[in-house]
Amino acid sequence: MADLIPINIVIGDRTYRIKTNAQDEEAIRGTLKIINEKIIEFKTAFSGKDMQDYIAMVLIWYATQAAEVGNPIVSKDIISALLKIEQKIDEQT
Repeated sequence: MADLIPINIVIGDRTYRIKTNAQDEEAIRGTLKIINEKIIEFKTAFSGKDMQDYIAMVLIWYATQAAEVGNPIVSKDIISALLKIEQKIDEQT
């Protein structure tokens, strides 16, 4: 197994520590930037919801974007990582 590095990521208002391959860090941070920008966009459009609702909206948006492209943006590894993140979010709520 490749050497994994620990990184701290922020989704919404929570920080998570994950391990990833060094070469994937830039892609992960780019994806997180998109996710957090979309959370802000949904918070502006739909006031009064809680953070978990916004995160769910972003995940639906992201998955829909991947399906529309026809060339999956979301690989099995990303789906697995998103499921792990969702599980951690569920554990915190």
